[in-house]
Amino acid sequence: MAVKRIGTRTLRFDNRPSVAGYASIVGKKEGEGPLAKEFDKIYDDSYLGEASFEKAESRMQQEAFERAASKSGFATGDIDVIYAGDLLNQCIATSFGLRSSGVPLVGLYGACSTFAEGMMLASMTVDGGYASRAAAIASSHFATSERQYRTPMEYGSQRAPTAQWMVTGAGACVISDSGGGIRVTHATPGRIVDLGVIDQNNMGAAMAPSAHDTLTALFTDTGTTPADYDLVVTGDLGAVGLELLMELFKKDGVNFAENLGDCGLLIFDRKAQDVHAGGSGCGCSASVMCAHIFDKLRAGSLKRVVFAGTGAMLSPTSTMQGESVPGVCHAVVLESDVER
Repeated sequence: MAVKRIGTRTLRFDNRPSVAGYASIVGKKEGEGPLAKEFDKIYDDSYLGEASFEKAESRMQQEAFERAASKSGFATGDIDVIYAGDLLNQCIATSFGLRSSGVPLVGLYGACSTFAEGMMLASMTVDGGYASRAAAIASSHFATSERQYRTPMEYGSQRAPTAQWMVTGAGACVISDSGGGIRVTHATPGRIVDLGVIDQNNMGAAMAPSAHDTLTALFTDTGTTPADYDLVVTGDLGAVGLELLMELFKKDGVNFAENLGDCGLLIFDRKAQDVHAGGSGCGCSASVMCAHIFDKLRAGSLKRVVFAGTGAMLSPTSTMQGESVPGVCHAVVLESDVER
């Protein structure tokens, strides 16, 4: 059997699965940001007409999936398997949102790295011939996540300058064995990296070491450097984490030019929208990728992109028990087959 692994950790997709279609659903604050014109749908009501914030998040997942399948030219029943997740206990936004789809579901939890994790697994499944079409979906909601991880909004607690704003949004894409435009060529699974950060309000610092670890493995395994990519985009380190990531690479003698970005810094205008260190949440990178980055790849204005999804693997229980915040990062390499 041919081994599709290069170097120590990186997977090579010989069949180059296609991102056949994608969709993004976001809330009001996200719709007031710099990417407003690129989202498929913007809701002004945080409840999305539902009885609770949790049900609203489930609805975003359902709508994102249905739109992504339709834009791919498929019915939802044509999808062989879904890889999806969210930030809530037992991933209820996912299981409740997709329970009527009739499609086999593999639930995921990778915190903010969930969408990259889903894309990697969907690409592995299609490239390996185990499915013709697989979907990757992730979501988050400001109110549901604040209630679970911090304090209910009614409490009115102060936010630390290093804190990030949880995005209300969902993104979905369909990975297919046919079609073109955007190809998935490689992926590097992340390993847990924990340097002892204990501040749950400084996720960027907790996740930056894992991004450095995974990206270093990707560059080493593929024999590439940051200069070989039009964009290396993390999701979501925010301003603090992105600065730390650059410092870690500088110690290695690796310098990024202008091609390093972060989904949490793309989705909001930090000065105008008062989001402190930027955006975060499963729905942040999912909605940015499915509204902004994929469009640029499909248009050919970006030819080669590394999407490095980063997650802080904490829980309310671990925080209360004084545990540190481990980080993980999964990287996916995307290429446009459109001529500029």
